[in-house]
Amino acid sequence: MSSAPQAPAGPPALEEPQRLRRGSLRLVDIAAATMANIGPAMSFYFGFAFLAETAGVASPLTLIAAGIAIALLGNTLSQFSRAHPSAGGFITFVGKSFGPTAAVTTAILAGLGYIIAMGSVIAISGGFLETTLDYYFHLDVPWIVWTACFTALAVAMMIRGISVSTKLAGFFFGVEMLVLVVVSVVAIARHGGHLSAAPFEPSHLSGGFTGLFQGFPLAIYLFIGWENSAALAEETENPRRNVGRAVFLSIAMMVLGYLLFAYATVTGFGYDVKSLAAAPIPFISVAHGSLGVLVFFAYLAGLTSTVGALIAGTNSQARLVFNAGREGLLPSIVGRVDPKRQTPVWALCTFVGVSLLIMGGWALGHLLGHGRMDAEVFFSESSTMGTILVLLVYLASNLALPVFYRRYRPEEFRWLKHGVLPVLGAAAIVVPLYYLAKPGQPTPFDWFPWAALAVLAGALVYALVLTRRDPTLGDRVGSLVADE
Repeated sequence: MSSAPQAPAGPPALEEPQRLRRGSLRLVDIAAATMANIGPAMSFYFGFAFLAETAGVASPLTLIAAGIAIALLGNTLSQFSRAHPSAGGFITFVGKSFGPTAAVTTAILAGLGYIIAMGSVIAISGGFLETTLDYYFHLDVPWIVWTACFTALAVAMMIRGISVSTKLAGFFFGVEMLVLVVVSVVAIARHGGHLSAAPFEPSHLSGGFTGLFQGFPLAIYLFIGWENSAALAEETENPRRNVGRAVFLSIAMMVLGYLLFAYATVTGFGYDVKSLAAAPIPFISVAHGSLGVLVFFAYLAGLTSTVGALIAGTNSQARLVFNAGREGLLPSIVGRVDPKRQTPVWALCTFVGVSLLIMGGWALGHLLGHGRMDAEVFFSESSTMGTILVLLVYLASNLALPVFYRRYRPEEFRWLKHGVLPVLGAAAIVVPLYYLAKPGQPTPFDWFPWAALAVLAGALVYALVLTRRDPTLGDRVGSLVADE
């Protein structure tokens, strides 16, 4: 007896896309995480001396200029997130505007740029603790030991879940901000009889606007992390509204904070910018004069800042890598989540692992060429190299915004928000790119523009090969919208 004919097997079921835990974060969570990623204490401690050296007494004007440039970028990110919120952030936005080749290229530039920049944070977390322990206890433990401990603890917290790690980063940010404000107010009060508006007068810029622009790239770096909230869109309540709010709230608070800290520091040094620029950490020197034995809290602010930036930055930037893996722009293994906690564990480990490998290779280069590498040297060098790559992503994103709205939302296109402001944002990014790439810089900074061009060329070749092998790649770019 013959059996009944069987129906032909249908196509295999498509694998359900990997998703992050949706609705875990509120506006206050992503705003705090964004400011923790910026790490105002860490950034200001190790950056302001150079701004004072280049711009002089009026160095706070460099911070104002950088804040305006970042606000223009904030408009671009806010408008993209309102229309198409995604954990892919700039990668998704550029890819949706210019196609899969641009998406893959941006994924590599952003991923590598953030990894290198985060390496500076990873290093300085141990380096600052080494400095603190040496000052108070004369304890000489190599910074790399503390860096390894901080990194392991941070990764463990991030794997546990976005809510836990984000709240911890927010707590660290609260501690550092409180200390920074208290020290600044006390320092200004102590010099109340000698206060002046000179730090905000263009006539007091050293070398005019040339001095301002020389420190402009570093001032931009002081704000990097402002875009943190966009990568958390998939885990945020109402991301179309809250991402933009978090962006502008964070930028505004950081501009006001940096101006307060800068004014207090310049005032604390009696407007003597030579002494300020020569100080290892000028704000700590001001805290010594203002708080006395309570200066410990200024050191504590530096520690909490580095750890908070490590957690918040890796959390958000690893999600860019995760989304790129999920969409096939990068190897698929980094696009998987832990089934229980819904955290991108592979992307987190890859992000930190590659950063540590780069740090090791960088240290080897110093040993072979210039001698031992300390954390401060690596912070300066890796933050510069990472910033160049990230600025290229910022530039592409500004150029992409008008294209995106013209192509996908022509009825919502507004010339000011989607045309004029992103063009101004692109122009603002050209300035720091020029000063980071211009000839005549000391080694190894003179190599970095060529290294960035090599990365860009390699990324473009990889993107062309990948898109030719996988014609469906363009359909997957931006296919997972955060709130859908």
